[in-house]
Amino acid sequence: MASLLDKINTFVNASLHSIVDRALEQNSVAVMDEYIRQAERNLEALEESAATVGGTVRTLKRKYTEFSEAADKLDRDIDTLILSGKDDLAAAAQAELNTKQQLAQEYYEQWQQQETQYQQMLNMRLKLEARLTAIRQEREQLRALIELSEAKKVATRTIRSLDDLASIGDAEISSLADQVRTRLDTEDARLDMATRNLSDQIDDAVRGGEIDRQLEERRARLRSQRGDS
Repeated sequence: MASLLDKINTFVNASLHSIVDRALEQNSVAVMDEYIRQAERNLEALEESAATVGGTVRTLKRKYTEFSEAADKLDRDIDTLILSGKDDLAAAAQAELNTKQQLAQEYYEQWQQQETQYQQMLNMRLKLEARLTAIRQEREQLRALIELSEAKKVATRTIRSLDDLASIGDAEISSLADQVRTRLDTEDARLDMATRNLSDQIDDAVRGGEIDRQLEERRARLRSQRGDS
């Protein structure tokens, strides 16, 4: 049982930052999908174990209650036997009381030990569920960011959305946004270069067309002048 808790504790404490970084480097959410599958398997195993331990806790508590109540009744009966002068029966009852009290104490100690472990498992379950929820949410964020990065539909609008995402204050998401924004900045630079080249070509073409038009006007004027002469 301890090995399961240790395994899950290590899993829960794994850095989401590194998971997101690896997913971003691979340009795929597959890394996060594998983490989610492992989390779901660990959660299932933890819930099964917690149910078993929880059942044991209830059994031990019930046993402790039964022996404790029986011991209390027997203790009162011993007083009655002594007052009635039935010392032999009182002695036998006292021996039985000692046994029941000992068993009640043992059940109590086992119950408390199992209860502590049960609470640890419940707390670990909450942590694992919280981590699973977080990684699922970040998976969707990352998938959307990768799509934005790949599609590169509108640079300005995309960068603005990343700025908004980075401003939410979560270190891992902010880091992710910064990395994707860097990639988008590179694409912006490439887009600007291509746009400038295209603009230069258009300007050259326009200027060249204007010169041709002016020369043609001159030719027409010269031909007209020759015709008049």
